[in-house]
Amino acid sequence: MSTTQIFNSLIESGNRYANSLTEYSRRKTITVNIGDVPMGSDFPIRVQSMTTVDTLDTIGSVEQTIRMVESGCEYVRITAPSVKEAQNLDNIRKELRVRGYNVPLVADIHFTPNAAELAARLVEKVRINPGNYADKKRFETIDYTESAYQAELDRIREKFLPLVKICKEYGTAMRIGTNHGSLSDRILSRYGDTPLGMVESALEFLRICEDENYFNIVLSMKASNTQVMVEAYRLLCKKLNEEGLKPYPLHLGVTEAGEGEDGRIKSAVGIGTLLEDGLGDTVRVSLTEDPEFEAPVAKALIDRYSNRKEKSTIIPSFTSTQHSALSIQNSFDSPINPFQYFRRSTHEVANFGGHNVPRVIADYSQIEVAQHEDLKPIGHFYLPLPDKWTMNDLGADYIYTAQNPAKYMLPMGLKEILDASVWAEQGDKLNKFPLFSIEAYQVAPEKHATLNFLSTSLADLNEALVEQIKADKTLVLVVATNNEHAMPELRRLFFELINQEITTPAVILRKYSDLPESDFQLFSATDCGGLLIDGFGDGILLQLPDLSEKAELITKSKSYNSTAFGILQAARTRMSKTEYISCPSCGRTLFDLQETTAMIRKRTEHLKGVKIGIMGCIVNGPGEMADADYGYVGVGKDKIALYRGQNVVKKSVHADNAVNELIEIIKEDGVWFEPVNDLEL
Repeated sequence: MSTTQIFNSLIESGNRYANSLTEYSRRKTITVNIGDVPMGSDFPIRVQSMTTVDTLDTIGSVEQTIRMVESGCEYVRITAPSVKEAQNLDNIRKELRVRGYNVPLVADIHFTPNAAELAARLVEKVRINPGNYADKKRFETIDYTESAYQAELDRIREKFLPLVKICKEYGTAMRIGTNHGSLSDRILSRYGDTPLGMVESALEFLRICEDENYFNIVLSMKASNTQVMVEAYRLLCKKLNEEGLKPYPLHLGVTEAGEGEDGRIKSAVGIGTLLEDGLGDTVRVSLTEDPEFEAPVAKALIDRYSNRKEKSTIIPSFTSTQHSALSIQNSFDSPINPFQYFRRSTHEVANFGGHNVPRVIADYSQIEVAQHEDLKPIGHFYLPLPDKWTMNDLGADYIYTAQNPAKYMLPMGLKEILDASVWAEQGDKLNKFPLFSIEAYQVAPEKHATLNFLSTSLADLNEALVEQIKADKTLVLVVATNNEHAMPELRRLFFELINQEITTPAVILRKYSDLPESDFQLFSATDCGGLLIDGFGDGILLQLPDLSEKAELITKSKSYNSTAFGILQAARTRMSKTEYISCPSCGRTLFDLQETTAMIRKRTEHLKGVKIGIMGCIVNGPGEMADADYGYVGVGKDKIALYRGQNVVKKSVHADNAVNELIEIIKEDGVWFEPVNDLEL
């Protein structure tokens, strides 16, 4: 049997969710017709976003929609929280057509079936949330009998069926969009707060549609937690295949990703991971910014895959005669559970692996470390008056200086890695660590007693090297690839480490040409974040592009260091700063989300590891703040509800004092500490 035949037979196993884990292959889907812009695998991956203007403001909505279209949006979603907003969708649509814009409109529905039924007659697509379309959330746990649960499904069918029939009659498309934070009490009672619960929430509605022979459907599994989001989409693909349901197109998005760098990195970790596996037919990047800024980010993520198949090289198979059959099987079948997070089992080497958080290594291979100020971009600060060093929450753990050893003793919180040939010449070999090539490692007369780094790629692996790696408990691998399809090749390498029972920690190394900073953030977050989501990686080394000016390199080093920490945080593997779960705003929003988020961030950004949800309306809170420690939710004009977890603490606080009241709640829990104001850390 050929390798291809083995692969084809093994893909039918229980972990299958994509066409291939080793080469780029877009998932085949049915076509969904949405106005004049069809969606599915026979068409390009589409870009979309959502308006933030009040839906009753016809001209404001039209003009914002036009700005969104001109920024790259191919679909525009507009909230319809009640019948009056649904009615006004017709006015918005007509005015757009008069101005020459035929962009398909999508009505966003929560809680109001009557608004959905009206909107389905007026616009090209409706989005419903199965968590609140036919259910009222009371945060109750109910022990259902089988008959009682079936009665609930019958009730849902009765409530949902009119919309299905209208959509079928009018040729309107539908998105069944599950949100992690708004699962119904019924789903939570039976399946828990899990990816399976998210999938079943959508499938309950989807089965009704298929019973009615209505198939013009898009599905989504959105969450603010990137691990949950990725697992849910993967599980959805597996379940559709298992049940013999049609392969519906997927709408990809990370809910409440936030703003700025953090929002972009978090979106790329979640969305990019799925795009790497060929999943996804439309993308919405949810930023707490004006919607016209979302489309370019989505387009940058999508465009990376336009010619991926032609640019990528075939990922090599492990050549061991002893283990080849096992290797081929597991590399395609996946030796991990792709639907639940487990970190790869590793032994501890210094502060790598084991129970240690992934480490950040800053690339100073082109930067001469001659002055104290040179380390400031990577979070290490020298204080002349007390003559001591301090560091902030984004202080790198190691620097890689290659062949340019630091000119002074580094602070205690920072360690140095050198190329092995240069390390061998150092007077102090104890506090510096060597990075070996495979050739140098195999003939080295001297190695560090406790920590050595070995540069490795998938193509390097052979039986002899595997045995050497297993035998050396001082090793940390630095894994790299030049493949355009980088993340899957590195994932394939990690599969091999598992197959060969290698528990050596491994650092992910990625180097890019001198990309625009925005693309660098997105691409590195995809490549590294996709591995971290699967439990792979005990550190990150983002190498700087080849540049000649030290000032430019120093500036880049700050951005690269911040990005590395941002990726670890977005993948939920190392929390180094405050996380803001803020919705992207829409016509339901009851306050200025951008201004409020900036104000809350200014007051709380020193609270490392604390997660704060900032939601514009009750639709997106408290449910959408599923992972938040504290919540700030608009409940009326100038009225804010404050939450501890998903429990409301203060119901109607005036907006002028709401941030102060939020801080008081944090103080009551003993989480608060005063920020350091006398240093620019």
